[in-house]
Amino acid sequence: MIGSAMSKPTFATLVSRWYERNARDLPWREPGVDAWAILVSEVMLQQTPVVRVLPAWEAWLARWPVPAALAEDTPAEAIRMWGRLGYPRRAVRLRDCAVAIVERHGGAVPDRLDQLLALPGVGTYTARAVAAFAYGQRHPVVDTNVRRVVCRAVAGEPDAGPATRPADLVATEELLPAEPAAAALASAAFMELGAMICTARAPRCAICPVESVCAWRASGQEAPAGPTRRPQRYAGTDRQVRGLLLAVLREATGPVPHQRLDQVWPDDVQRARALAGLVTDGLVEPVGEESFRLLGDGPPIPLPHP
Repeated sequence: MIGSAMSKPTFATLVSRWYERNARDLPWREPGVDAWAILVSEVMLQQTPVVRVLPAWEAWLARWPVPAALAEDTPAEAIRMWGRLGYPRRAVRLRDCAVAIVERHGGAVPDRLDQLLALPGVGTYTARAVAAFAYGQRHPVVDTNVRRVVCRAVAGEPDAGPATRPADLVATEELLPAEPAAAALASAAFMELGAMICTARAPRCAICPVESVCAWRASGQEAPAGPTRRPQRYAGTDRQVRGLLLAVLREATGPVPHQRLDQVWPDDVQRARALAGLVTDGLVEPVGEESFRLLGDGPPIPLPHP
């Protein structure tokens, strides 16, 4: 429930005014940026810092400025362009999404929430982000930062849980102005506030625009001393081995012999498991019995004779 000290319009208005004065200058926020560019940014920004996304986003749109351009290219080229952003399945899903946009919507990113949710790899957050930020619609756009802001300011708790729940969407929507354009602005503002001011470990409450109406601030509680979730280890994991294998395959101009891939990691069992995972995830495909390539990187592989 929203505390009596805070009215919904006041909260959204305070955060939106702060955002208009202090928002980071990011290219996907510029006027006139289309829905495809915003969709690409939202997919790239998942679990990836802005500083790494900026050059990748610009290069991606320079090559594939519209969904049809990506749909006509191969999954292998999408994986190559993804580079080292991490979680490369996002590249394949984004290409699948482009294909679906061409086939179902004539090459234009749809503006209806149900149609966005039906696109491959587009989930609850991404669909609502595109609907709000590209089309100015009124939808609760809830990521980790927004959940933390709403949890603190409304519920008076120091931090949100590990995953978005239906209740988080409801609580956020209650804070949005009724007018769609103002609601879309507020959604962007809530997110920016959580990213820049209401951070997990070192919130800057003294300069927060809603400090005076924040239920958590009023409660006197402190932020958790330790991390909410343990940092994911990378060195020595299958993720690292997968990245090393993909790096070789991205740089290759044809199928890569198994012997070349064997050189990237000394543990035979872990290397084989990582390679099998890349095949299962649709990033890599075998060519014959002894070589591998990025998915679709070359002519179709002939089916074996029965």
